[in-house]
Amino acid sequence: MPAVSSSLIDPDWEQFQALIPSTVDEYPLGCHRSRVSDRVVFNRLVQVLVCGIAYVEIADSGCPVTMIQTRRDEWIAAGIFTELEQICPDADYDSGKTRDLPDTLGCDGVISARGIPLQAGARRVIERTNS
Repeated sequence: MPAVSSSLIDPDWEQFQALIPSTVDEYPLGCHRSRVSDRVVFNRLVQVLVCGIAYVEIADSGCPVTMIQTRRDEWIAAGIFTELEQICPDADYDSGKTRDLPDTLGCDGVISARGIPLQAGARRVIERTNS
């Protein structure tokens, strides 16, 4: 069973894939094992984040731990995660449709403006995805 439904993860993959820099095979003979697909590594990283699984537990002979960690480090160095944070912060929550929904349902809902989190008293910030 997948960690996240493909209907939820596919749009994220599309955005992520667009940011991945192209790679060039610099091996002189071209006879080494082929590079594991970025999608496979992306799915493994999602499992780590969503389920809290250790890298060792999700790795196998087709996608070893060192490969997952190396690709993660390549993507961090390329600034992909930083760029995603700037592109997609709260993009789906602060909209007219979302703001009208509590009224339609007869609820007292509060949705903060993009980039401004809600504060619950003196405790911690409430994330929209969990509220």
